[in-house]
Amino acid sequence: MKTCLALLLAAVAIFASPAQAQERDVPYWASIRASELNMRVGPSRDYKVSWVYRRPGMPVKVVRVMEGWRLIQDPDGEQGWVVARLLSPDHTAMVVGDGPVALRDAPDNGGVLRWRAAPGVVGEIGDCADGWCEFDVDGRAGWVRQDRLFGAQAP
Repeated sequence: MKTCLALLLAAVAIFASPAQAQERDVPYWASIRASELNMRVGPSRDYKVSWVYRRPGMPVKVVRVMEGWRLIQDPDGEQGWVVARLLSPDHTAMVVGDGPVALRDAPDNGGVLRWRAAPGVVGEIGDCADGWCEFDVDGRAGWVRQDRLFGAQAP
């Protein structure tokens, strides 16, 4: 009996985690989980699709919560409604601004250049401090100026 209860609790924890991660105070950062995500003009499948995202991992800002729907803002500032289960609590960031951004070995302009990332590149974001963030793009990691990353600021 105890084994069955333990298994049941473990299953609930595993399957509830994504939903619970989406039940935070707004605004908060999330990322696109699906390979294709429809943004709608309202919080229902009855509303028209205004945009289709095909960028798994792309960061979005969740600005409003309504049942199983989230009002998001994308890196271009566009807002619309998406199904909550197609978002992930994983914290990613996207390079923004003009020209490539330097990924350095230290959080300083004098740090050794490791890589360059073009605007639109998405990666995992780590700690941020003093205007710099750890940024990892498929194992190519370094420090990037925080103002060059959408998803790195306080939501």
